[in-house]
Amino acid sequence: MGKKHLNILFVASEVAPFAKTGGLADVAGSLPKALAAHGHDVRVVLPRYKQINDVPYLTDFPVEMDGHLETAIVRQASMETRVQQQKKSIPVYLIDNYQYFYRDGLYGHPDDAARFNFFCKAVLSMLPRIDFKPDVIHCNDWQTGPIPLFLKIKFKEDPFYQKIATLFTIHNLQYQGRFDREALKIMALGDEFFTPEQLEFYGQVNYMKAGILYADVLNTVSPKYALEIQTPEMGEGLDGLLRKRGQDLYGIINGIDYDVFDPKTDPRIAVNYDADTLHLKKKNKEALQRELNLPVEDIPVISVISRLVNQKGLDLIAPIIDELMHKNLQLVILGSGEDYYQQLFSSLQVKYRHKMAVKIGFDPDLAQRIYAGSDMFLMPSRFEPCGLGQLISLRYGTIPIVRSTGGLEDTITDIHKDPVNGNGFSFAPYTPEALKDTIFRALEAYYHQPGVWKELMANAMRANYSWSQSALKYLDLYTRAMSKAKATLFKAV
Repeated sequence: MGKKHLNILFVASEVAPFAKTGGLADVAGSLPKALAAHGHDVRVVLPRYKQINDVPYLTDFPVEMDGHLETAIVRQASMETRVQQQKKSIPVYLIDNYQYFYRDGLYGHPDDAARFNFFCKAVLSMLPRIDFKPDVIHCNDWQTGPIPLFLKIKFKEDPFYQKIATLFTIHNLQYQGRFDREALKIMALGDEFFTPEQLEFYGQVNYMKAGILYADVLNTVSPKYALEIQTPEMGEGLDGLLRKRGQDLYGIINGIDYDVFDPKTDPRIAVNYDADTLHLKKKNKEALQRELNLPVEDIPVISVISRLVNQKGLDLIAPIIDELMHKNLQLVILGSGEDYYQQLFSSLQVKYRHKMAVKIGFDPDLAQRIYAGSDMFLMPSRFEPCGLGQLISLRYGTIPIVRSTGGLEDTITDIHKDPVNGNGFSFAPYTPEALKDTIFRALEAYYHQPGVWKELMANAMRANYSWSQSALKYLDLYTRAMSKAKATLFKAV
C-alpha cells in the first residue's frame, strides 16, 4: 500500500496559507505535505484570488467558455516541508484570470458556476503544458466536481488523459454548488445531462453531484459521516446516489499538522509546554485571562472557536447561558458568521462582562492562545463531517465537550464510557439540556476529581491525529481509484 511512486495532483478551491475560509484550506495545506513525506510527487492547484500577491508567471493558454475563449494564466508558488530531515518544495499552481478571480471573497458570487467551470477546465488543460501527468487527481468539494466529469466526457479521446484516476472528497455535503440550468451551457454540455440520472437536482445543475457521479472513488472526512450522509436525515437530497455508490465511498479522519500545532514549540502561545510539563499550561490561562480582560482566577475556562453558524450547535447555548454563568467558570468565544449569533454573543458579553469574552472575527494567533489557555473546548455541532477544533484542542491538552456526530464521534471518547481511554465528554440528544448536563459533568470532574482530570489531559495529549496514518489511507484510496480507472478504460476498449 502506497509503495509505488505516484504522481498526485491535489485540487482545491482554498489552500492554507494562500486562501482560507474553513477547514478545507487546512486539509489542502497539510495533507499534500504528508503525502510528499512518503516519497510521492505531489502538486497542488487552486485559483489565484485577489488576495494572493506576487506569484511568478509560468504559462498561459485559452480555455473555451460558452462560445468564447478566456485566458488562463498559470502562476507557480510552493509549499515548504521536510522529508527525512531534508527540505522539500511542493509545487503550487495558481489559475489566474482577472475577470473570474480578481474580486473580494472566494465564493458567493452570482457567476460562481462560470468561475469554477473555468477553473476545472483550466486545471485539466494545464497538465500537458506543465509536463505533469498525474496518476490520480484528488478533487475536493463542489468547486472541483466537474473535473471527473470533464475527464470522462470532454478529454476521454486524448491519450494524455487516459488512465488518470480521480478521487472526490466531500468535506461538507451541505454546500453543493447548485446553479440554474444555464450552467449546462457554461459547461458546454447538452440537455441529456439535465436529468435526475445526471446533473439535474430539483430543477438545478449540481456540481457536487457531478463529482459523486463521475469520480472513480469517493470519500468523506470521517467514517461516521460517510455512513450519515447515506441517510435521508443527513444526505442533503443526495443520499440515494451516495447509497448507490456506497461500495466506492470511504471515510478517512482528517489530520492536523503536528509541526504547526505543537504546544512545545508554538511561538504564538505565552508559555510552551508538553505532556511532561502540563503544569505550565496554567500560565497560558493566566495570560489569556489578562489579554481578554477577564479576572485572573484559577477557575475553568471553556472556549468556543468556530464559525458562528447554525451547523455548529450554537442554538443549544443560548437557552442555558444564564445557568452556565452562575457556575464558577469563564467562557471565551472566537469566531464570525451569521449576524444573529454575532449579535447574541456580543450582547451576552455585555451582560456577563466579568465572566465572558467574545471576539468577533478570524484571528489565528489568538485562536492558538485560546487553545493553549482553555481547560475545555466546546463543540456541540448539529452535524460535523470531521472537525479540526477538537483535534487541535486534544493536542493542547484542552478537553473537548462535543456532540456525538460525524467526526466528533469518531475522535472523542467520553471518559465515563471508557475510563481508561476517554479523552473528553460527549452527548447525543440535540437538546440544550443534554449539553448543559455534559458541561456540568465536565465541571464536576475538573473541581472534584483531579485524578480523572489529570488522566483526561494525559489521554488527550497522547492521542495521535497527525496526518501520518490518514495519508497512508489516502494512498490506499488512490491505488483503488487507479485500479478502477484502468478497469473502466479496459471495458471501454
